[in-house]
Amino acid sequence: MYFFTAVSDEIQPTRVAFHRLSRTKHLVLGAVFASLAALFQAAGGMLPIIGYLISPLATAPLLLCSMLSIGLGCIAYLLANLLLLILQPSELIVFPFTTGLLGLGIGASFYFFKKRLSIIISGASLLTAGIAILLYGFKFPVLGPSVSGTFSYPVFGCIFLFSFFYSWIWVEAGLLYLKRLKTIIAS
Repeated sequence: MYFFTAVSDEIQPTRVAFHRLSRTKHLVLGAVFASLAALFQAAGGMLPIIGYLISPLATAPLLLCSMLSIGLGCIAYLLANLLLLILQPSELIVFPFTTGLLGLGIGASFYFFKKRLSIIISGASLLTAGIAILLYGFKFPVLGPSVSGTFSYPVFGCIFLFSFFYSWIWVEAGLLYLKRLKTIIAS
């Protein structure tokens, strides 16, 4: 029953408080979220070991921004890609298809779906599609050299299972962060 509970009602008060802000504050908040996403993603290339632990956090700013407003989330996603073009162009291959797409997709799915399971599955589907495009379409070894670039059903299934659990973690983290963001927006 946990997966079938409605979660969209939990974020509605935060959206209402966000939409009461001025248009300027919306744009500033979107720019801050985009810069954080770009900095977190660029950390993977700039900081040798710790950066790889920091770069998955690039999902969080886009997730929160998209949960508040889909339009602002799309703008933040595009702006983060442009900032990565300047900061760390090598990360521009991975970000639009993995962490950025996951944050944008989960945040937008909070608008379209009410149940936790459908939000998680939509995020997992987008992440799986992004990884598959990189791995099988562009032949980019996003999962390392041990995973072949030729299509395999077991590998694809493992990618989806990983994406499901990863998306589940981000849905729960997004709900937790949005509750804390509500107090900041309200003040």
